[in-house]
Amino acid sequence: MDLKFLVGIFLAAILTENYVLNKFLGICPFLGVSKKLDTAFGMSCAVTVVMVIATAVTWPIYTYVLVPLGLDYLQTIVFILVIAALVQLLEIALHRYMPPLYNSLGIYLPLITTNCAVLGVTMLVLEKGAADPNFGYVASLVNAFGAGIGFLVAMVIFAGVRERLELSDPPKFLKGLPITLIAASLVAVSFLGFNGLVDGLLG
Repeated sequence: MDLKFLVGIFLAAILTENYVLNKFLGICPFLGVSKKLDTAFGMSCAVTVVMVIATAVTWPIYTYVLVPLGLDYLQTIVFILVIAALVQLLEIALHRYMPPLYNSLGIYLPLITTNCAVLGVTMLVLEKGAADPNFGYVASLVNAFGAGIGFLVAMVIFAGVRERLELSDPPKFLKGLPITLIAASLVAVSFLGFNGLVDGLLG
């Protein structure tokens, strides 16, 4: 497979097809866990691991089990069960080996199971594969890893922005959620500048 094509997929997942800033998936942890940089980084790493492993497991299940048996309509249920099992294993590992991170993530760690960004990655790669024969298993894994890194980039950048917002003094009617959403929209708009770079690689 063409290395340039894989690099294009990876960069697109991070920059122009960012699952948080472009597809608006995974907004709950994006707004809830981005108050502190270390927590945002830890959460992003956990989500990245789940995205890659979930794609590595669900792609062959869908391709070699569900489709041949005519059960592809069950993909959403099957994918959610796989993601839930992976998150449970991750939660056990963090609780045992990284208690501070486990405690700081709190309720948002089990909520990775219902994070639509994770489910979106596993399902959208199937759509891309149906549209482009070159988009196979390896490309799906690269896309999942890029999506995780994109999630991390969005979280870390926004955590830095929110730390600056804590030191600012916006008008009273903008304090709290309004100024947070405005800042998030500006971060999302800033990623539009990468369109030409990624299009050149994929083209």
